[in-house]
Amino acid sequence: MSSYSDYQAPNANGFFGEHGGVYVAETLIPALQELAQAYQQAKNDPEFWAEFRHDLKHYVGRPSPVYHAKRLSKYLGGAQIWLKREDLNHTGAHKINNTIGQALLAKRMGKKRVIAETGAGQHGVASATVAARFGMQCHVYMGADDIQRQAPNVFRMKLLGANVVSVDSGSRTLKDAMNEAMREWVARVDDTFYIIGTAAGPAPYPEMVRDFQCVIGNEAKEQMIEAIGRQPDVAVACVGGGSNAIGLFYPYIQEDNVRLIGVEAGGLGVNTPDHAAPITSKAPIGVLHGFRSYLMQDENGQILGTHSVSAGLDYPGIGPEHSHLHDIGRVEYHATNDNQALLAFDLLCQLEGIIPALESSHALAWAIENAPHMNQDQVILVNLSGRGDKDINTVAKLKNIEL
Repeated sequence: MSSYSDYQAPNANGFFGEHGGVYVAETLIPALQELAQAYQQAKNDPEFWAEFRHDLKHYVGRPSPVYHAKRLSKYLGGAQIWLKREDLNHTGAHKINNTIGQALLAKRMGKKRVIAETGAGQHGVASATVAARFGMQCHVYMGADDIQRQAPNVFRMKLLGANVVSVDSGSRTLKDAMNEAMREWVARVDDTFYIIGTAAGPAPYPEMVRDFQCVIGNEAKEQMIEAIGRQPDVAVACVGGGSNAIGLFYPYIQEDNVRLIGVEAGGLGVNTPDHAAPITSKAPIGVLHGFRSYLMQDENGQILGTHSVSAGLDYPGIGPEHSHLHDIGRVEYHATNDNQALLAFDLLCQLEGIIPALESSHALAWAIENAPHMNQDQVILVNLSGRGDKDINTVAKLKNIEL
């Protein structure tokens, strides 16, 4: 019997162990209660899931394949690296899985307007995409610095009819975009649905986002049996807030023989102030954006600045279920620094003809570092959570190349 066979989370109050919960202004409590009730009803409605699966198949293009990176594996000379190709989804990342689900829920609740926050822009693009698909207004909050480094995605959002709202406060990145989106939601709870992009935020968001993203791990489990006759030895995913990772990990929690590795953004090093790795850096527990989890903060509880070459991982907290999985020892969390991620980016481009997102490159970097120390009959499955078209300006700037 699996030692994790009785894993159940969250509890009735939205806690994963000591993480999670609802820490919001009183004005948002009715909206969250309405959302939780609507989601529980949808969760028990076969027609809701039938529509969700239909859109994933016919609109998103699922299932996304698993791919054996043979040249990369041979180059490294150790374990075989397989990729779960979320980069092949419509809009270019895993984010669309969740936005389809939340947009269907918004439609079910009669909401005509959606808002979202975004860092790398992929969630913003996915939110703008589903808003266009369902005929809803869409406003996307994005840090001013992220708008500069993710210009292609900003233009895509505007093409899709979204209003991109530049956030100039604080660090001008994902944390501040989420702050502004939550303020907006407080003011417009009656007609507005907030599509949170990661497995974080107040309950029921972490559970809800996980449930929509579990399509990744559920597909992978079937596909790996067909591809290699068994499950991988290791499953790896990058972690910012953590939606692509929890989507891969959750279906594998009871598979004791599969190591689960979450890779945080090490930035310039976890021994420096310039990173976004709350678990790896042993950050204390704190509250941000309506939930309790490991959080980068100073001794006075003030949120520390973060840094990552990848906009989507540039966040001081981590989803509450990840913190719980760390606490119980089911998932190992490590950090990849900027240079390691850029090396992984280059290797996948040159050896496999696949341009990965800089976020996904962090997970890939763990595989590149560890595969040579494993046997050639062992298998590492990397969640390639997104494609890197959006990152070419960032990479070119770092390499001093003019486009």
